[in-house]
Amino acid sequence: MFQVLKNTWALLLGMALLMLGNGLQGSLLGVRGEAAGFTTFELSLIMSAYFIGFLGGSRLTPELIRRVGHVRVFAALASFISAVLILYPAFQNPYLWIAGRVLIGFCFSGVYVTAESWLNNSVNNDQRGQALSLYMMVQMIGIVAAQGLLNIPDASGFLLFIIPSVLVSISFAPILLSISPTPAFEATKPLTLRQLFKISPLGFMGMLLLGSVFSAQFGMAAVFGAEAGLSLAQISIFVSAFYIGATVLQYPLGWLSDRMDRRVLICAASALGGAGALLAFAFGTNFTVLLVGAFLIGGMSNPLYSLLLAYTNDFLDFEDMAAASGGLVFVNGLGAIAGPLVTGWLMSVIGPYGYFTIIAALLLALAGYAAYRMTQRPSPTVDETSAYTPVMPTASVVAVEAAQEYSAEMAEDAENDGRQ
Repeated sequence: MFQVLKNTWALLLGMALLMLGNGLQGSLLGVRGEAAGFTTFELSLIMSAYFIGFLGGSRLTPELIRRVGHVRVFAALASFISAVLILYPAFQNPYLWIAGRVLIGFCFSGVYVTAESWLNNSVNNDQRGQALSLYMMVQMIGIVAAQGLLNIPDASGFLLFIIPSVLVSISFAPILLSISPTPAFEATKPLTLRQLFKISPLGFMGMLLLGSVFSAQFGMAAVFGAEAGLSLAQISIFVSAFYIGATVLQYPLGWLSDRMDRRVLICAASALGGAGALLAFAFGTNFTVLLVGAFLIGGMSNPLYSLLLAYTNDFLDFEDMAAASGGLVFVNGLGAIAGPLVTGWLMSVIGPYGYFTIIAALLLALAGYAAYRMTQRPSPTVDETSAYTPVMPTASVVAVEAAQEYSAEMAEDAENDGRQ
């Protein structure tokens, strides 16, 4: 672990600063948009726009990198992020914010692709699992810490937008000043969506549903808090609860994943997350219950991302695991675009607690589909399954591909050990 930190500390520090900026701007726009009188539907469009840009960036950034190189792409995209963050308070118009969110989503996706390819290049095969785990921890810590910044007094109305802009600008320095070798970038040709669904219907549908769940968490949690009348301090704690749950429960679920039928675990985790959402819907006027519900939703849904990746790998040949990553990320991105739109519509119809209704419906639908799939084909034995590698839903296709490659290497090693 120390060697991994020695090789990657600058990248991880830069990404922590980026996540601070990204985590703060997402919650801040929800709170400020509500205060500015934006409708729930307008706020849902603003939040969905980020994922439209993110999906586009994940598809187009590899070509940009091949044309002009990592350093130029990283510096240019991060500069755009910093500029848009400054412009938000100057133009409090929902449609301009939508355009800004598309651009920021595109740029953050490109920055993640660039930084994650550097991270993957800076460690050897034996260290890749540790590097991915550290990267995920840095992302979680950055998002949670960002919620604390939401409580800084901002009499001018500009300060809280300036802070993430400065954080993003500073994040360039440790990354660009410490990186000497520029990694070769070769994007793996992805499997088609038809192939992915045929290989693993549960992996495909799970990623689609989970994309909507995560984007509702990431994009609409602060909107819910503002519409439900929570204070800024309560909103920051509420949003943090999702990611604290994800951090605490990621490894217990990962440990179970390598020791039992993954479909049973997917079903159980989805059902528990759905139960947490129903709990918050029914008794969420009590703030403690609201936090318990958020903890359960985040603690179950975020690890499900890695769990579905690992489950899909169980039905792939080693050489196809990395190729599956592009399709899985794309499917997840489609779900993420729809999540805030459906959530915003339901909140406008039945009130702010409609937020939990849609999350409950999505997670319980995933639990039901996992239970159905258990009747359709036998599960691989535990010895035949691939390794579980933690990955955040915010990761780009590069990190997911690295996780797939790591799982393939672990599976091959286990198979070779079994032959000896």
